[in-house]
Amino acid sequence: MPNEPASTVLLDLARRLVHTSFGPRATEPRQLAAGAWSQAFELTIDGAEAVLRIGAHGTDFAKDELAAGYTGPGLLVPPVLARGVVDTWHYAISRRAYGIGLDDLPATDVALTLPSLLTTLDAIGGIDLAGTAGYGIWSPDGHAPYDSWPDALLAIGTETARVPGWRAALANSEFGLGPVEAGLAALAALTPYLPDERHMIHGDLLSHNVLAADGTVTAVLDWGNALYGDNLYDAAWLIYWWPWYPQWRDVDIRAALPAHWRATGPLPTHLRERLHAYLIHIGLDAIAYCAFQRRWDEVRSNADIVAALARSAPGEYVLNPPTTRSS
Repeated sequence: MPNEPASTVLLDLARRLVHTSFGPRATEPRQLAAGAWSQAFELTIDGAEAVLRIGAHGTDFAKDELAAGYTGPGLLVPPVLARGVVDTWHYAISRRAYGIGLDDLPATDVALTLPSLLTTLDAIGGIDLAGTAGYGIWSPDGHAPYDSWPDALLAIGTETARVPGWRAALANSEFGLGPVEAGLAALAALTPYLPDERHMIHGDLLSHNVLAADGTVTAVLDWGNALYGDNLYDAAWLIYWWPWYPQWRDVDIRAALPAHWRATGPLPTHLRERLHAYLIHIGLDAIAYCAFQRRWDEVRSNADIVAALARSAPGEYVLNPPTTRSS
C-alpha cells in the first residue's frame, strides 16, 4: 500500500515490540512475508513458533481472531495469541501454521490438494452465522453494511476508505470508467438470479492465504476481506484467478467444482448466472484495487476480462491467461 513504510522500518518496529513485550522469552523476529496490507515476521515465544504481523488495519487482525474460532473439520485457522497497537501500527501474534502456499504448488500437487480445498470451501460456507447480520464485508462485531446481497455487490462501483481515489485515477487513465460501467450494468442484470441466503465467504483465497502439505489444506489465513453472502463467490474466486497461474493449466477447476457439488448434493440453482455475476464483481474489484495502486498493466488485463464477461451470456465466456498476474 502506498503509505506502508520500508520493510526495514517495520522490522525495527517488530524488534522493539518483541523486546519490550517478551524480552528473552522471544527470539529475534525475522522477515517472513509481505502482503498488500501487512508485513509478517517469524519468531518463537517461550519455545513455541509464532508469526507477528504488523499493518495499518487492525480490523483485519480482529477478524482473524474471530475466524480462528471457526476451526473445525475441513477448516484450520491459526489462533491469534495477542493483538495490540504500537506506534500507531496494529499488530497480531498468531500460532505458526505450516505448509506451502497454494500459489507455489505445481499442477501435480494442486490436483492432489484440490479435494481438500473444495472441502475447505464447503466448511467456510457452512460456518454458523448466528448472531451476525447484513451482507458484504463484515466488521469484527459481526455486522455487514448492506441489507441485501445485490446491494453489497453493486457497491463495488463506489470508493471505500481502504481503496480511495481509484475512480478518478481510472477516469484520467487511457481506460476511463467504461469497463466499470459496463461491468456494473451486466452485474445489475444478473441480480434477479442471486439468492438471499447468508453464508461466510473468505473472499481472498490464493495470494498465499491457503497453505497445504501432502495433499491437505493445513491453514486458511487472512480473513480481512471475509464477507457475508452467497458462498459460491469463493468458487468464482478460484475460477477467475486460476488462469493467472499458467502452471495449473492441466488442472480443470471449472470441471472439478461441478463434480464436487454433484458428489455432495444437487447442483446449485442458477449456477451459471451466479458464477457469472461473481466473476464480473471480482474483475471490478481487481480494476479498482489495481487503479488505486497504479498497476496499469493489471488494470488492462482485468478490464479486458470484465468487458468480455459483460458481452457474454452466463457460462459462455472462457477466462484466458492474462499477460500479467496480481500479487
